[in-house]
Amino acid sequence: MVSKTTVRSSLVDTVKLILALVVLVAGMFAFYWFEQVALAWRVIAMFAVVGIAVGLVFWTELGQRLMSFSRESRVELRKVVWPTRQETVQITLIVLVLVFLIGLFLWLVDSLLFWGVQMITGQGA
Repeated sequence: MVSKTTVRSSLVDTVKLILALVVLVAGMFAFYWFEQVALAWRVIAMFAVVGIAVGLVFWTELGQRLMSFSRESRVELRKVVWPTRQETVQITLIVLVLVFLIGLFLWLVDSLLFWGVQMITGQGA
């Protein structure tokens, strides 16, 4: 009995998602079809069409799970301890200094290898 309900709701959700896609494509088609209408009105109509399509998607189980995930993400985001401005500046400076030092080291290694290859091959003399 449960599987039939799941299949039925899944079928309804699929129909809603297809309908949302059809509404969106029809809105895009209408946007270009009615090019003689002022751009501002077409943009407003397109926002309305996108709103209707998003509303249809949020009516599905997928949309409900997406909204639940969004709410849970906001809760978790509030739990994050963000660094202070001073900590951010210090870490940024440390990263910049280390990038410079590693770049300098790689340049020295490259120069030494280039010099060694020149000595072995006898080029550049």
